[in-house]
Amino acid sequence: MNRIMFTILRVLDKRNGTTGSAELAKELLSHGIELSERTVRYYLKLLDEKGLTDVQGKKGRTITDKGKGELCNAFVSERVNFVISKIDSLSYLTDFNIDALRGNVILNISFFPEKRLKDALKIMAEVFQSPYVMSNKITLAKGGERIGDITVPRGSIGLGTVCSITLNGVFLKAGIPVASRYGGVVEIEDGKPMRFTSLISYEGSSLDPLEIFIRSRMTDVMGVMQQNSGKVLASFREIPVVSINEAEALGEKLVKKGLSGKIIFGKPNQPLLDIPVGVDKIGMIVAGGLNPIAAAEEAGISTESRAMSTLYEYTKLQNFNDAVSTFLYQ
Repeated sequence: MNRIMFTILRVLDKRNGTTGSAELAKELLSHGIELSERTVRYYLKLLDEKGLTDVQGKKGRTITDKGKGELCNAFVSERVNFVISKIDSLSYLTDFNIDALRGNVILNISFFPEKRLKDALKIMAEVFQSPYVMSNKITLAKGGERIGDITVPRGSIGLGTVCSITLNGVFLKAGIPVASRYGGVVEIEDGKPMRFTSLISYEGSSLDPLEIFIRSRMTDVMGVMQQNSGKVLASFREIPVVSINEAEALGEKLVKKGLSGKIIFGKPNQPLLDIPVGVDKIGMIVAGGLNPIAAAEEAGISTESRAMSTLYEYTKLQNFNDAVSTFLYQ
C-alpha cells in the first residue's frame, strides 16, 4: 500500500461516513497530494479490490473494518511524527477563550463496554475529582451516537475528556509557544512527583504515548487515589525562559477557571524530574487527561482511547456528576 492509498484511508476514517471522489481530491490537497478525480477513482478501485473500502452507490466510499486495521498497522514510516504534527495543528485550531469559558477545546475519546458502564463510572469518579485530570468536564454518548467527528461503536459507551493539549492552544493564544516533548508515567510518593519511570518522545512515535502506557497497564492511578502513592500519566513540555511569569500567571488562572490539574514548572535551563531541557527553556509537566481511563484499565475494564480525537465546544460539556446523572436518566 503506497502513501496515496494510505492517505485516502486516513481521510475516509476521519470523515467517518460516505465520501465521494471530488471531496477526496480536495481533501488530499491539504495532505500535499494533487490528483484528478479520475485518478482518485483509480486508487479507490484498488482499495475496493483489497477490501479496504466499500462502494456506497453514487455517494462514494466508506472505509471497512479491514481498512481501519490496515490504517493502524501499515506504512508505519508515514505515521512517524504524525502525533507531534497533530499536536501542533490542534493547538493552533483551538479557539477556547479562558475568560469567556467558551470555544473549542480538544477532546480525547474513549470507549468501554456498555455492560461495564456503572463499574467504569464508579472507578473514574474519584479521579475526576482529583488534580490529575485536565478538567472534570466530560460528555457521554451511546453506541451509534457521535462525539464531535467520532462515532461511538455499537455496544460501547463513548466518553469525551478534555485533552491536556488544549493547554498548548491556550498558551499559544497568549503568545507563549509550548513544545510537547514526551508523554510519560510519573511516580508519585506521598502526593509528590518523584520521577518519570517511562518516557516516549512525541516526535518519534506513530502512536500517542499515553495510549501505549494505558494498554500496557503501566500506571497505578488508583494507588495515588487511595494511598497518595502510585503512577500517573503526564506529559513533559518546554516553554521559553522569558515567558515564565506569564505562564505561571496563566496556569493559576486556568486552575481558578476549573480547567487545569497539576502543572509543574521547572527552573531556567535546569532539568525537571531529571529530564533535561533545551537552551533558554523551562520544563513543564502537565497531568494527562486520560488518567481516569487508565484507572478503569487497572480495574480490568477493557477500554480503547483515541487521544486528541476532535475539537468540541466547551459549553456543551458538563461536570462529571451532572453528565452522569443526565446520561443515566435520560
